[in-house]
Amino acid sequence: MVKAKYQDVLDLGQKLNMKDGDVKVEDGKLKVWGTASTQYEKDLLWDEIKRIGGENPSDIMADIKVADSSVYARHTVKSGETLGKIAKQYYGEPSKYQKIYQANTDILKNPDLIHPGQELIIPND
Repeated sequence: MVKAKYQDVLDLGQKLNMKDGDVKVEDGKLKVWGTASTQYEKDLLWDEIKRIGGENPSDIMADIKVADSSVYARHTVKSGETLGKIAKQYYGEPSKYQKIYQANTDILKNPDLIHPGQELIIPND
C-alpha cells in the first residue's frame, strides 16, 4: 500500500538512474535509499516525496546520497533554450544566468550564444 502511494518517487529514481538504490517496506514505512548523480536530482526526488506525502511525511524514510557534490547539476542544452531559461529551471530565477555563464567560460564565449548538445555545469547556488 505505502509502496504504491510512492510509486511516482520510485519511477523517478529509475528515470534518474539512481545508483545502489533499493526499496524496503518495514513497519508500514517505505524505506528508500540510493545515490543521485547531483544535488539537483536529489532535490527532484525530495520534491516528489513531499508532493505525495506532505512536508514531513511519516510513512517514508529516504537516504539519498549525492555522487558529485562539486556541481548542482549538469545540463545538456536543447534547441531553443537560453541561459535565462536554464537558470529559471535550476534556480527559479532567470537573472542567475550569469552564474551558469561564469562556470562555463571554457566553452561559452558569449552568454547569448549557446548551442544544442553543449554540456553545461550548473554551479551550486
